[in-house]
Amino acid sequence: MDIEVFEERHGEVLVLVPVGRLDSDRAHAFETLVMDRIRMRECHLVVDFSHLEFISSSGLRVLPLAAKALKAANRSLVLCSMKEHIASVFQVSGFSQVIPVRPSREAAVADAS
Repeated sequence: MDIEVFEERHGEVLVLVPVGRLDSDRAHAFETLVMDRIRMRECHLVVDFSHLEFISSSGLRVLPLAAKALKAANRSLVLCSMKEHIASVFQVSGFSQVIPVRPSREAAVADAS
């Protein structure tokens, strides 16, 4: 099953906005999209969670993979605009200690640039 993801460019930063649910049915499609963008030499990546209602452990797994690939290429991943229940999942998982999380897209794009 596919996941709807909006894409916007802000200079050297690509913003991905996943919509709805990032669960085990959709995680592979999201991982494929993210890793394709990284292979296309996007400079920096922001994932905006403002339209995401749910994220599973399968969806979470995509983010450290992306962060590692980007870091190896001297690029960055920044997450932003998480709803409270999604932010708590990131805090409990410890990912918020590894991947920067900003309150707004503007702050994330500025941080990623």
